[in-house]
Amino acid sequence: MTLNQLYYFQTVAKLQHYRLAAQELNISQPSLSRSIATLEDELDIVLFQHVGRNIELTKYGIILLEHVEKILKEVDSATHHMKQLSDGFGRIDLAYVYPLSTSYIPHNVRQFLNEEKNHDIEFSFTQSYTKEMIKGLKNHIYDIIFASHAENEPDIEFFPIQINDLVIITPKGHPLSKEKEITLDCLTQYPVIGYDTNSGLGNILNSIFSEHKIHPNITCQCPDENSIASLVAEDFGIAIVSNIEQIQNANIEILPITSPHLTHTVYMAYLKENYQITVVKRFIKFIKKRTNTERNNP
Repeated sequence: MTLNQLYYFQTVAKLQHYRLAAQELNISQPSLSRSIATLEDELDIVLFQHVGRNIELTKYGIILLEHVEKILKEVDSATHHMKQLSDGFGRIDLAYVYPLSTSYIPHNVRQFLNEEKNHDIEFSFTQSYTKEMIKGLKNHIYDIIFASHAENEPDIEFFPIQINDLVIITPKGHPLSKEKEITLDCLTQYPVIGYDTNSGLGNILNSIFSEHKIHPNITCQCPDENSIASLVAEDFGIAIVSNIEQIQNANIEILPITSPHLTHTVYMAYLKENYQITVVKRFIKFIKKRTNTERNNP
């Protein structure tokens, strides 16, 4: 059973006449008759019966027509939907790390939607870990993710959007806040609140510790800067975190690391060779343009 056969059957059923149906379909009458006969043979059932010079549906033809009407309606709907996507409408599925949830993602998406050509675009939002987002990107769950860099992912394009200093945070009045120089070695002197090992920054910090031969006493792990800062504020330990706006108002001391100077970069990422609808390409271009503008006008 082909889509053409369904269209042919629907037209014959509507006009109840082979010659008129053939004219409307712009095919020869013998070709139309053969197509309907093939359909009846395939279904092993008679769909039309002759009434004088005309034809009419059999009881079973009426049943099939009900199904065909639904099928062709869905086909038309799917065709319309695909046309909308190709014309610049549709939905963008985003995923991002916690630090971008407060301002960066809401603000940039709103600015994008404020452009007249983007008013009807929809977004879905997911906050997650870098590792899970990479998996979702490769499984086509997300169109674009905002995360840490992932090694050994040659099929993914990473575009840097933010560079944040890494800092040490302590409770108010902590002895380290009186030191003139804060180095990574300070982390070995006190209990440390660390990032969850599923997080991109957690893995990056582990690599930094290994490179500098530092072995901090990590007493617990948290998924994001907010939860780490909350524990630090209550004197459960100190921590090294990305200096993001979410920790600025916490009841903590934020201490720049004098040696070595460390940063954490957040990236926009998407599959290099994956087909992208117009709106996804437009949003990627939008983020790149805004990022470059901000770099050139700090």
